[in-house]
Amino acid sequence: MQGNTVDLAQENSLAVFGPEGTSNPNHVRDTIRKGLWTSHTSGLADGHVQGNVVILPEVLASDFLRFCQRNPKPCPVLAVSEPGQFTLPSLGKDIDIRSDVPLYRIWRHGEMSEEVADIASLWRPDLVTFILGCSFSFESALIEAGIRLRHIDEGKNVAMFRTNVQTEPAGPFGGAMVVTMRPMPAADVIRAVQVTSRFPNVHGAPVHIGDPALIGIADLAHPDYGDAVALMPGEIPVFWACGVTPQSAILNAQPAFCITHAPGCMLVTDLLNHQLASF
Repeated sequence: MQGNTVDLAQENSLAVFGPEGTSNPNHVRDTIRKGLWTSHTSGLADGHVQGNVVILPEVLASDFLRFCQRNPKPCPVLAVSEPGQFTLPSLGKDIDIRSDVPLYRIWRHGEMSEEVADIASLWRPDLVTFILGCSFSFESALIEAGIRLRHIDEGKNVAMFRTNVQTEPAGPFGGAMVVTMRPMPAADVIRAVQVTSRFPNVHGAPVHIGDPALIGIADLAHPDYGDAVALMPGEIPVFWACGVTPQSAILNAQPAFCITHAPGCMLVTDLLNHQLASF
């Protein structure tokens, strides 16, 4: 049954994006803006930076910025808007944050109240947008280095897990780090560390390699977000800090209102991944 779901997802991608495909970030965003794609963005606009999204009232923006500065691995800041500004010209000249994410989560008093594909009707002049680096951005570099990524091969979202690793709090924001997991043969692990270390603005090197129990993960077959992928014999699970971590912090802060992306449903930007490489 799972295989059929994957096949249907791949066919749907081809049908939705049409002959232009998924390589052009402007076309990808335009398709999302029209409400035609509400799924994860892994593998879309290959070679372009993708970003996690957090939108908060201005009164909380300073505390959240300090939270990101104190936790740069899970929360690397790519852009911050002015209050009420829904464009992000440094990331793409036509970006409208109210419609260019496939699926948004609406949070009220720390509880997720709904998921929607457009937030124009919820927009307010006091809202500040944060775009945080996403590990999808280093996946192209891993693939170019010859490292297979099973979730991409299978057309799935990446697996994400809450851990027992605590972030450094700032104001009301704090809580457990969330990580992504990618299984790979032992021979690829060192190369994966080398490749992703070059991208500190999109989570950088892994935060943990090996036994998931050491960071509080009980079962790799049941991720907290995203899709499960099998760990094959001879493979090692490799864990990177994840931009879903702010959603854990929101549970603690319990703001009256905020908006995030749904896990795996990122903002696709015009920036190229190699522009974020440190060397």
